[in-house]
Amino acid sequence: MEETQKTPQNQPQQPDASYNAATVRYDYSHLREPDSRKNHWYAGPDNPQAPPPGTVQMPPPAAIPSPVERKGPTRQRIDDRRKRKASGMPENWAWVVIASALLGLTIVGSLILVVVIRYAVRDNDDGTELAAGPEIEPTSIIYSGEGTVVGGALEGNSLEIQQAKWDGQERFTILLMGLDKRPSETGTAFRTDVMMLISLDPKTNSVGVLSIPRDTYVEVPYAGLQRVNAAYVIGELEGPGGGPRLAMQTVQYNFGIRVNEFVTVDFQTVIGLIDAIGGVDINVQKAIVDYSYPTMDYGTEVVNIPAGQQHFDGETALKYARSRHNSDDIDRARRQQDVLYAARDRILSLGMVDDLLLQAPAIYANLKSGINTGLSFDQMIQLALWFADVPRENIRTGVVSWEYLIGYETPTGGSVLVPNRSRIGSLMVDVFGADYSQ
Repeated sequence: MEETQKTPQNQPQQPDASYNAATVRYDYSHLREPDSRKNHWYAGPDNPQAPPPGTVQMPPPAAIPSPVERKGPTRQRIDDRRKRKASGMPENWAWVVIASALLGLTIVGSLILVVVIRYAVRDNDDGTELAAGPEIEPTSIIYSGEGTVVGGALEGNSLEIQQAKWDGQERFTILLMGLDKRPSETGTAFRTDVMMLISLDPKTNSVGVLSIPRDTYVEVPYAGLQRVNAAYVIGELEGPGGGPRLAMQTVQYNFGIRVNEFVTVDFQTVIGLIDAIGGVDINVQKAIVDYSYPTMDYGTEVVNIPAGQQHFDGETALKYARSRHNSDDIDRARRQQDVLYAARDRILSLGMVDDLLLQAPAIYANLKSGINTGLSFDQMIQLALWFADVPRENIRTGVVSWEYLIGYETPTGGSVLVPNRSRIGSLMVDVFGADYSQ
C-alpha cells in the first residue's frame, strides 16, 4: 500500500536549538518525588495508584418462565410484571436490557474500531519492514518542539481522576479498552489491544470518539517513556485494579482531556454481544481476502468475505473489522465504524425490544462476565439511553493517524510512534470540540 510504504509527508521540523529535548526526556524527578510533584501543573494525588471502584455489581437476573396456560396479552403482561418484581428484576426490564446493550455496543466500538495504524511501523501487507522515520527524539508530554503547551493544560490536577456520577449536564469521558486476552489466559495484567476515548457532550448533543494507536510512545506517570498500551499492565502489576487507573491517568496526562471512567472488554464479549442481537447487516464495499488472520489460539486462518450486502454473526463481524490485509489502514478504520453503526442500528430497529426482553438473561450474563467498569448499573443505563438519542451526524470520530505521528526507533530497537505535538491539539478540537480540556 502506497500509504504505508513511504515516509509520511509533512514531517515536523526539529525542535529549536534552545529546546533541550534530552533533558525533558530523561528527567522524571518531578514525577517520582512527591515534594516536587506538588508544584507541577501535572501534579498527582497523594495516592495516584489507588485502585478504582470495584466492578459494577449487577443483581442476578431470573430466567423468564414459560407460560403454563394460554393468556391474553394484557394478562400476560401483568403476570410478567409481577414475576419480575418478585424476582428482583427492574420494573422496566426491557429498557434496562436495551440500555445495557447500547452501552455494550459503545464498548464494542472500543474493540472493533481497531487502531488503524496498529501495524503501520511493524510491517506492511506484503510482510516487509517499513523504513524508519526521521531522526527525532521524543518530546516532553507538556511542550511541543516550539515550546508551547500542547492542546492546552487541563483545568486543575492533571493526574487526578475525577470519578463522579454523571449529572447529565457536563461532558463525560470514558476510556474504552479492548484487552488482548485469549480464552486460555488467566490473570488481570493484559496489554490493551485497543484504546479509545468516547466523550459525551450534552451541551452540543454530540459524541466524540478517538482511537489511540497502541504503539504511541508517551510518558506513563511514574514509569517514564512507554508504549501507551503498557500503562494498563504496569498499573496492574502494582496491584489488582491499578491498571485501569494508570491507563486513565496516562491518557489524561498526555492528551489533555479529563477522563471520568473506564470500561474494559475482551474479544469473546464482542462476539457474544453481536450474536445476542442477531448479528449485523453491512454492505461490504470491497471483497476481503486475508490469508493470515490471527486466531484466538495464536495461529492463523484464511478469511474470505465477498462484496455486497452481508449479514454477519459476531465472529465474522469481528473478522471484517480486524482484518489488516488486502486493504489500507484507512479502509480498515471505515470497516470498523461500519460494524459499530450497524450494531447500533440493529438495537434501535423495530421489534428489538421484544427480542431483547426474551434474551435478557443471556445478554445480562454476557455483559457481566466480559466487561469490567467503574460505572454503576444506573450510570450504564443513563449513559446508554442518552447515547441512543444522539443523531448519527453528531457522532464525530477520529484516529491519531500518520498525520499526527512520527515513526521512531527506541534505544532498544523497538518501533514506536511519537506524537506530533504541534498537531494533536487540532485533532482533539475536531473530535471533541474547543472546550475538551475544561
